[in-house]
Amino acid sequence: MNVGRSVFSQLMAFLPDREFRRCVARYHGDRRFRGFSCWDQFLCMAFAQLTYRESLRDIEACLRSSADRLYHLGIRGKVSRSTLADANERHDWRIFADFAQILIRRARRLYAGDPFGVDLDQAAYALDSTTVDLCLALFPWARFRESKGAVKLHTLVDLHGNIPTFVHITNGLVHDVNILDELVLEAGAFYVMDRGYLDFERLYRLTLAAAFFVTRTKENVQLQRRYSHRVEPDSGVRSDQTVVLATAASYRNYPAPLRRIRYFDTDQRRFLVFLTNNFELPALTVAQLYRARWQVELFFKWIKQHLRIKAFFGTSENAVRAQIWIAIAVYVLVAIVRKELRLTASLYQILQVVSVTIFEREPILRALQPDNNQEKSGPIFNQLNLWGL
Repeated sequence: MNVGRSVFSQLMAFLPDREFRRCVARYHGDRRFRGFSCWDQFLCMAFAQLTYRESLRDIEACLRSSADRLYHLGIRGKVSRSTLADANERHDWRIFADFAQILIRRARRLYAGDPFGVDLDQAAYALDSTTVDLCLALFPWARFRESKGAVKLHTLVDLHGNIPTFVHITNGLVHDVNILDELVLEAGAFYVMDRGYLDFERLYRLTLAAAFFVTRTKENVQLQRRYSHRVEPDSGVRSDQTVVLATAASYRNYPAPLRRIRYFDTDQRRFLVFLTNNFELPALTVAQLYRARWQVELFFKWIKQHLRIKAFFGTSENAVRAQIWIAIAVYVLVAIVRKELRLTASLYQILQVVSVTIFEREPILRALQPDNNQEKSGPIFNQLNLWGL
């Protein structure tokens, strides 16, 4: 079935192209078709992500050097720097955002049963943001500081498989806590976040939605103890208390009891104080849940190191958003391929192998077999490999 097909075309075959066409039609993406479709743009940008291209000129040079293969890669339009730049400016970024969400839903089903180190039956998510610095002279719409530009990626990661389920891109001035207003809350799920999201009025909305949160408290938060619960000293948990907010203004924003857990982190040699609205989980499990929050930090490090979201191929807001969403789609696609082909290689290893075999005409399963990875990629595997992905 795969005889004569390149690794790239086999990889793209995992994409639901019918769903992509629906996304294009929803935003009239090919209404002003000029010989270079949204699908051509997606494939060229995915190629750039998978092969670590640095610029539009770089993409053009690489693809034109294999012009006889473009048709078999699925690219029908004429690839040129100006054409791709025009597509990045004109094709609505929401096409790629909606398509990435389709892939995310598929990936979540595949990874739903994956453990993440915490004994928990419910869904668990980690919420955080990362800042991508931009040159203000080239990206004047992304003002962050007086002489600096930036965009923020606010991301909710499903801890089962480290799949991003919600991504909201804003300029750098938007405070993290505002993103709590954008979340579609899932009853019974746990939302783990750092103390930058400590806003009791917004957190109370999670309680009203029957969702749970785990966060850290701040030193200036005044809490009044109501009950103390028994703890196991050897577990690292020093106290487990039911508390209420002590000031009238705070109590109006959150008029329900909270649970305060004081935990000693032996690795960092420091005390951590957690707040949660869940009173059923063991205190140690709450501490472990917060520790799992670092998965979202590792996700940010991974995509910044291995995908192109720090150097952009266009300067408009539309081009930046489109590139970020295509990068997320490529990340999720590789995760889907890893699970559906039952590969033991990490996402990092798969990306490295694909980058050097992208034009090879061999079955993708053979190309990505673990016993071939060392041979094809050599000493590059001594580099950092984050959390097995």
